[in-house]
Amino acid sequence: MSALIDGKRIAETIRADIAARVAEFQSKTGITPGLAAVLVGDNPASEVYVRNKQIACEKVGIASRLVKLPGTTQTQELLNLVDQLNRDCSIHGILVQLPLPSGCEELKILDAIDPLKDVDAFHPENVGLISQGRPRYLPCTPYGVQQMLVHSNIEISGKHVVIIGRSDIVGKPMGLILIQKGREADATVTICHSRTKNLPEITRQADILIVAIGRANFVTADMVRPGAVVIDVGMNRLDNGKLCGDVDFEAVKEVAGAITPVPGGVGPLTITMLLLNTLTAAKIQSGAY
Repeated sequence: MSALIDGKRIAETIRADIAARVAEFQSKTGITPGLAAVLVGDNPASEVYVRNKQIACEKVGIASRLVKLPGTTQTQELLNLVDQLNRDCSIHGILVQLPLPSGCEELKILDAIDPLKDVDAFHPENVGLISQGRPRYLPCTPYGVQQMLVHSNIEISGKHVVIIGRSDIVGKPMGLILIQKGREADATVTICHSRTKNLPEITRQADILIVAIGRANFVTADMVRPGAVVIDVGMNRLDNGKLCGDVDFEAVKEVAGAITPVPGGVGPLTITMLLLNTLTAAKIQSGAY
């Protein structure tokens, strides 16, 4: 039976530290870090996620603003809003909740966000800095996975990390983060995807297996080396309404050395790192960083 990696507990520990750092920053500068979340349309999952982010902001002392737009919003309307937020000095971080409706060109919107306010780290400038090992911000979900490993005392340096999924949000940046030089990285990284041949053969080589492919219960017990650490980034809703990850949790937990649950695993860390990035953004824009 594997050890359960409790994302909620780790997130609470990190958020307590962020709250203290926000209070210290406010006392020294008189500035309250501000995050603007833009929600286009009425996707229920996105609404819940944005609401959780707002609650998390309030608990650590970060000011949050929610801007809701109808699903009929077009690219230029959203670009105009992003421009307003870029020029608003009370807003230090801008989050455009994805996915966007068909009327909005996602890349155009993300590219329009001021790189200094891009707390999701999706802007090409920030992605380039990450690839060079000198990040301004790290993408929230991969950053959360890394910190989950660190706070669980799971060694990363020298380990073989296999990532299933090559998205710009998780898979690619996850590899970039863990392959860098440093105590919390220095891994040997293999990135797999839906077209990878002999996938189970590769995943069984992993010391740490990170799964973000977006398919319910995709990873089965025979794909995991006994004793490996399994991080499930997936979040899928089954026909019966229950949530599950990309890993067959009940089967894999009998093989893995440590595993994350869904929900309660990576999700709380994603929001936590968004809070940290917003504080960092406020420090950079105020000249205090």
